[in-house]
Amino acid sequence: MTDKIAIVTGAGSGIGRAAAIGLLDAGWRVALAGRRAEQLQITAAHAPDRTLVAPTDVGDEAAVQALFAATVETFGRVDLLFNNAGASAGGRLEDLSLEAWKRVVDVNLTGAFLCTREAFRVMKDQDPRGGRIINNGSISAHAPRPYSVAYTATKHAITGLTRSTALDGRPYDIACGQIDIGNAATEMTAAMAKGVPQADGSFAPEPLMDVKAVAEAVVMMAGLPLEANVQFMTIMATKMPFVGRG
Repeated sequence: MTDKIAIVTGAGSGIGRAAAIGLLDAGWRVALAGRRAEQLQITAAHAPDRTLVAPTDVGDEAAVQALFAATVETFGRVDLLFNNAGASAGGRLEDLSLEAWKRVVDVNLTGAFLCTREAFRVMKDQDPRGGRIINNGSISAHAPRPYSVAYTATKHAITGLTRSTALDGRPYDIACGQIDIGNAATEMTAAMAKGVPQADGSFAPEPLMDVKAVAEAVVMMAGLPLEANVQFMTIMATKMPFVGRG
């Protein structure tokens, strides 16, 4: 067991749920944030005595402040924030509505900023001081998929957020790193096994990896002492079309 406290956003499904369960298995206590309370309850059932279910819209400033206040009230501190909540909007760039663009920016970028800002406020003043922030950057922080302008733009921006957070966190013993994930098998990526658009205009299936591998990587990053940091990690299905020319 550990006395460490984590907040995981997007904890009701996919990578967020897997990471939360991985942290719980490693002995952490975890505040589970997400918009769907019923899905968070399913995650919490893995270790109900060490979880806090906190329905949260990360794009809402007041909701994020309430999330951190509830976590501190329940567990006493915050040692880890996993900024994982995400949204996407498909379709051709010229057809993307401003409303859809703003929705993706609000969740992926503004939400990560709001959670990071609140984490700073808590971590710099708690005793012992400091903590760790891990951002989910995605392979799209490096290279886009077709028809993903909003998602890709926000994930490139997450890299800037990660670097600035790592720099600005130094005086307060706050470490920040980024995990860039490619083709983890979740509900959202199930269609990849059947076929998704490729850069050359073709439509092809892509290999997937067990999402537990991502959870293990997050737990490893989270468990480092604060004087050490994984600044960037890429974890991906070995045979997915990313490196090389496809």
